[in-house]
Amino acid sequence: MFAAAWGLGGTLAILGWAVYRLGLIGLETFSHPLSWYHWLALLVWVAFMAHSEGYKGFQRGFSPRVAARIAFLHQHPTLLRTLLAPLFCMGFFDIERRRQIVTFCLTLGIIVLVQLVSMLTQPWRGIVDIGVVVGLAWGIVSLAIFTLQAFTDDSFAHSPQMPAPRQ
Repeated sequence: MFAAAWGLGGTLAILGWAVYRLGLIGLETFSHPLSWYHWLALLVWVAFMAHSEGYKGFQRGFSPRVAARIAFLHQHPTLLRTLLAPLFCMGFFDIERRRQIVTFCLTLGIIVLVQLVSMLTQPWRGIVDIGVVVGLAWGIVSLAIFTLQAFTDDSFAHSPQMPAPRQ
């Protein structure tokens, strides 16, 4: 159970830390004078991020997969999986090759976007960060719900996407 708790806790900590840091920057937005177009951009961006990152990215993809991997880890712990449980649960190793490539590419893309967004000035940087916070918060909630389902609902049918055994 330790491995599963570490996998869930570590993943939630990574997402939660991002929400905290970006949330602080997002709050700075409101210390600047905002015009109507800032408010419009904020509204449109938050709606877009809630749908694309929160719903499509997390709720439909990341969260059920991570929850399935947490449940798999609970049943099949190894020393390496336990030590690196958050990375295992997020799909950085012991996962289908295609999904692993997607995971690394998405991570690299996120790092590049973070660097680019950090060059924006307020209030635009804060507007972007508020949208990201909404998406990440949706992800945290959906991950908690899917993980609860993975451990309590016998009909939970999401795949941990483990690689095929070598022959």
